[in-house]
Parts: sequence; structure tokens; C-alpha cells
Amino acid sequence: MAIPAALTIAGSDSGGGAGIQADLKTFSALGVYGCSAITAITAQNTRGVTRAEPVWPGMAAAQIDAVLSDIGIAAIKIGMLANAEIIAEVAGALRPFDGPVVLDPVMVAKSGAPLLAADAVASLIRHLLPRADLLTPNLPEAARLLGTAEARTDEEIEAQGKALLQLGAGAVVMKGGHAEGPVCTDRMITTSGITLFEAPRLATRNTHGTGCTLSAAIAAELARGAAPQQAVKRAHGWLHAAIAAADGLEIGHGHGPVHHFHEVWA
Repeated sequence: MAIPAALTIAGSDSGGGAGIQADLKTFSALGVYGCSAITAITAQNTRGVTRAEPVWPGMAAAQIDAVLSDIGIAAIKIGMLANAEIIAEVAGALRPFDGPVVLDPVMVAKSGAPLLAADAVASLIRHLLPRADLLTPNLPEAARLLGTAEARTDEEIEAQGKALLQLGAGAVVMKGGHAEGPVCTDRMITTSGITLFEAPRLATRNTHGTGCTLSAAIAAELARGAAPQQAVKRAHGWLHAAIAAADGLEIGHGHGPVHHFHEVWA
């Protein structure tokens, strides 16, 4: 039986904790063959991003075309896109693909560095939100997509998720990492209702790449044939275990990565 394959379209993280590197680690950890299309190159480590440069025009689309023309991709995850030009390229290159797409609207690094041009938000909404089977924003990203204040209450979070659903995404997973309280709750919002995925909030500074890793894990589960809700449930639980094991890695001096291979390494 062939191993399922997934494609990540995202930026490169030289520190290895987020972006393309985190996505490929996630795919491998979950038994999926990983392919990649790099949209930007960043110079970063656990302390922050010092430089970010988009790939040259046409290169993002060329990578996607090369992969889709040869390898049977079962699911696609989209992360950092850098600017409006790359967004348009990616949207065009995805037209032949009829499988599930997970869109993580990466806008700002954990250190605060901008990863999406300010004028590109409208392009993201126009070209890629309607193509996303699952949209996975954190609370600041959701607010920026909607042009409103960040949600603070459960009611506000759910209302913003429903508003994003109206923009064309097949389903929205409102991530709870930026919320407060002893429980971290991700909310999956569809036209059928709202499903909660809860886990105890863990006390660790090593959470670099959690958003990238969650969306990649969802894409991996979709590639393996899981239904969307089951994919989110499995990814949520797997990421929680990866965060719980993160302190054991002892990588860097800032916000270290989660432990993508917590189920594999001794």
C-alpha cells in the first residue's frame, strides 16, 4: 500500500521549529510523505526573526506545478505566503488540485515580526479563503482577517469563527492558544455547528511553531483518509503531547520548538 503524500506551501524557518521544517517533521511523524513549495526564506532562531525574503516571481508556482504533476498529493497545507503576488501565484497553481486544503493564515511570528505584507490580507481573503476546506487562525489572525478587535470571550470567538465561515472557508478552527485560562480550547466551526477540542494548558515557553504544526497535522490526517472533524481531533491531541514533551528537547535560548517526534524518539 502506497504511503500517502502531502504538500506544504510555506516559508522556511532556519531554526527548524516552524514553517516548512515543522510541517515536514509533522508529516513524517504521522506517517505521511512530505513535499514542499517554499514561499519565503527567513533568518530566524528561537529568539526571533532577523530577516525574511519572499522567493522570486514564479518560483512558488513552479514548485507546486512540479510536485502536483508527478506526485499523488492527498492533502495540502498552506502557511506563510509573504505577499499578494505569491498569494495569487499559489491560488492559480492550486486550480488543478481537487483534494483538501488546510489554510493557516500566518501573519506574525511569535517574536512579533511581520510575515505577511499589510496589503496582502485582502488578497488572501479573495483568492484562498474560498479554496480552504479548513481555515486555522489564532485569535489575532482571525481579528485581522475580519478587521475587528481580538476576541476575548467564548461568545466573541465563536462569532468571529462564524464570520470567517461566511467568507468562504469550508470550516474554521479557531485556535485557543492565545486565550486565557487553565484549558486550551480549539473550536471547529462548520455550517452544522461547533465542536470543542479541549486540553489542559501547559506551562512551557517552548511553543514555537504550534500553529504550523497543528495545521500540518490536520493535513496529514486528511491525507491518511480521516474525515475533517476526526482529523482535527487527532491533530489536537497529538500536538498537546508534542508540547508536553517540548521541554525535553532543550533547543535554543528563546521559544523552543515542540517535540514533533515525541512518539518516535526515546
